[in-house]
Amino acid sequence: MRLGVIGGLGPIATAYFMELIINMTDAHCDQEHLDMIIYNYPSIPDRTNYILGESIDNPVVPMIKIGKQLELQEVDNIAIPCITAHYFYEPLSENIKVPIVNILKETALYLKGKGVRKAGIAATDGTISSNLFQKELKALGISYVLPSHKKQGYLMDLIYKDIKAGLPPELDKFQSVSKELWENGAEIIVLACTELSLIKRDYKIGAGYIDAMEVLARASIISCQGLLKKEYDDLITK
Repeated sequence: MRLGVIGGLGPIATAYFMELIINMTDAHCDQEHLDMIIYNYPSIPDRTNYILGESIDNPVVPMIKIGKQLELQEVDNIAIPCITAHYFYEPLSENIKVPIVNILKETALYLKGKGVRKAGIAATDGTISSNLFQKELKALGISYVLPSHKKQGYLMDLIYKDIKAGLPPELDKFQSVSKELWENGAEIIVLACTELSLIKRDYKIGAGYIDAMEVLARASIISCQGLLKKEYDDLITK
């Protein structure tokens, strides 16, 4: 089966998503890996700015255009390695005739399966303000913790001023956000922005985190009938 990817949101996260798919697949030769068609379109307007009313450039328009192109290329499933972009999940699903793997639902279901009762959410302002993860967690009876206004600002600095700008992340800010979420009762912290996935990739962040992009990669492999390596059955850091 073939996986389509609406990518470039941002470019480094998309490259890492492809790497995750390859590394998480239990393949012993080239032919056992998934076929993928990846569109890397960083020119798609910023999702958070549009959601917060700071831009009139609607990102869903080019995303639908790419999705329709993937339809023509006969992909079986589509993944979008950008959590904030899932704000547009309904119009995307209505206009694209290929199943789109929902990173929000898949992460909430995974946490439910692991018996998590309270999760901390580390995400963009757009994801937080639109209640994307909160809604999915609440639907499964999982409560959540959000960063304070100050610590949410730290996250936005990490995402936009550091990682998207090609600079190393200020780990003291990441640790400060984490400390606050733990102190407010989080059992698990969800890295709910694909830029934050890169912090987990490059640094030792400790136990109790789950990277939503790893959940997306896992679900994408399974939905395309690929074989998952056993070590990726448990995605929570130890």
